Amino acid sequence: MKNSKMISTNHSGHKSKLPKLYNNLVTEFSKKKWGYETVALLGQSCLGGVAVMVTLQNCNFKTIRLIELFLITVFCMSFNAAVLIDLDSKPAFNILIASVFVCLCIIAINLI
Repeated sequence: MKNSKMISTNHSGHKSKLPKLYNNLVTEFSKKKWGYETVALLGQSCLGGVAVMVTLQNCNFKTIRLIELFLITVFCMSFNAAVLIDLDSKPAFNILIASVFVCLCIIAINLI
């Protein structure tokens, strides 16, 4: 069994398309890094601003509000720093995904 090559599949027997999509997106991001980073920086900063605005409007508990603001700031600033220090494409793309995910989750939590 050590030398067997197993194809990763989910329970239905089909290969997952998510890793292939991720690899395609990273490859595309790498090819036109400067353009995508510029557009992503603008979009991600606007999304972070919306997340902050929604948090300040809807959160009644001061401690929770401060934690949410801290998370938004850390994740948004981490992508800004990744762009400024000219980080490689894959880590920068991963930080962008994390930043967008955190902002969208905080927006969704505050709107429910």
